[in-house]
Amino acid sequence: MDFDETPQEAEFRAESRAFLSARAEEKNPSQLRVTMSTMAEDEHAHVQACRDWQCAKADAGWAGLTWPVEYGGRGLTGLQQGIFLEEESHFDVPTGMFAQATGMVGPSIIVHGTEAQKQDFLKPILRGEQVWCQLFSEPNAGSDLASLRTKAELDGDEWVISGQKVWTSSAHVADWGMLLARTDWDAPKHRGITYFLLDMRSPGIDVRPLKQATGGAEFNEVFLEEVRIPKENVLGEVNGGWAVAMTTLTSERADIGSGHGMSFGTVLELARRFGVTDDAVMRQKLVDLYISYEISRYTGFRMRTAASQGIAPGPEVSVAKIAVSDRLAFQGDLVEEIMGAAGMLWGEDAPDEGYWQSMVFTGQWMARIGGGTEDVQRNIVGERVLGLPREPSNDRTTPFRDLPH
Repeated sequence: MDFDETPQEAEFRAESRAFLSARAEEKNPSQLRVTMSTMAEDEHAHVQACRDWQCAKADAGWAGLTWPVEYGGRGLTGLQQGIFLEEESHFDVPTGMFAQATGMVGPSIIVHGTEAQKQDFLKPILRGEQVWCQLFSEPNAGSDLASLRTKAELDGDEWVISGQKVWTSSAHVADWGMLLARTDWDAPKHRGITYFLLDMRSPGIDVRPLKQATGGAEFNEVFLEEVRIPKENVLGEVNGGWAVAMTTLTSERADIGSGHGMSFGTVLELARRFGVTDDAVMRQKLVDLYISYEISRYTGFRMRTAASQGIAPGPEVSVAKIAVSDRLAFQGDLVEEIMGAAGMLWGEDAPDEGYWQSMVFTGQWMARIGGGTEDVQRNIVGERVLGLPREPSNDRTTPFRDLPH
């Protein structure tokens, strides 16, 4: 493929930068800060800042660039969206809170939703009116997500949900959740799952923060006790939720695999500040990191180019996510080596008020685990690209209730 921008793409990049420059400051690699605080008052201020920025983008026509025009988008190509996201990553704007809304459930509703669901959810999502969380993982269903045991039973015009979810980011501030629950215990484990759109203000929901060793609580466990969901909030077909979940997870992997966020220049600036760039071994490691950033950028181009040509996302999404995961692991080790003993500090005592500890040392795991671990992605590549046989399994055809638990 040709990585040189066309005149039209260059013009779109200039338009994107003009919009961003008029509303935000460019990031300064020497003045970094943690954008999400564990203090409740700061956290809610951050959520509101994310809402305001998302709304500003929507009002100006810079949200949902690839979404259909009739649902508030602009109907542009994935390549154009990638250009905007690349430019946006250079500016000091709050974006993370809506990744699950615009990057995961929104695309899933576009593909699988009814017309009523598209009308009810898509424009509010683009305008920042709905914070979403992902209610997939359970204590005994992580990488083997299809082993989930949260149950849903139909009662008239409502589904009654009971169960437990865990490692749920943003559940404590979310307005809505994308929920997987088991609706047929006699079907094999992948076929008896249904995908629900859950109002997080519904009675029977108990959100409990998970205290981390760092002192923060970015994740939650969510208990659902006879929570009622209207039938019209089923996304896709009853018992067909696995296919919808794959759309969501593919979108999540593509978002992570696009590689936007911290730039190589940020790490290079840190190395210069700590005076380690004259060391030949360190310079080679910095070159290796630069190469890994370029790999992520070009795999992102491949994904967006395929999308702009109408090609459905495939295993290249997993390749892109593996590239990002490998870079994050290497980057964490390298930053720790650059900082030396200062890397053991935390919070205000640490360089840049703990930015590196929060974003690089501990923050990398959300991206590496989210959407499926490296091992899951390598299995996908092995099966779908290399043609290797699936791992042996005796639970693909057995009714779920007959499986050992």
